Amino acid sequence: MRLLKVITAFFAIVLCMSGVLAARTNKYGVADVRKVTLSAPTRVGDVLLPQGQYEVRHVMEADSHIMVFKQIGGKSAEARVKCNLTPLQQKVDHDQVVYTLNAANERVLQTLRFSGDTAEHVF
Repeated sequence: MRLLKVITAFFAIVLCMSGVLAARTNKYGVADVRKVTLSAPTRVGDVLLPQGQYEVRHVMEADSHIMVFKQIGGKSAEARVKCNLTPLQQKVDHDQVVYTLNAANERVLQTLRFSGDTAEHVF
């Protein structure tokens, strides 16, 4: 009877851990929620976000991939922008924010890569 309890507890733990690990990334090879720090004001879609730390949530709307940026602390800055997921050859080893400068000399977000993901977000 004691052996049965130990085996049952072991399988329950394995099942819980599998659920936690599976929840970290979705079927697209990216995590649903991440954090990113913008070191300067950055244009994300049509919105100029102030510098600061943001929660970035990957959501699906029909067949469209949408990234929702919400500022953590400070003002309640927010942006929603459509993105394309581009598969990568290997997992990303560190977070990367790629941007360009527009005619107004503003940073414009182009690509986000998050550590552990197997795809990049292209805007």
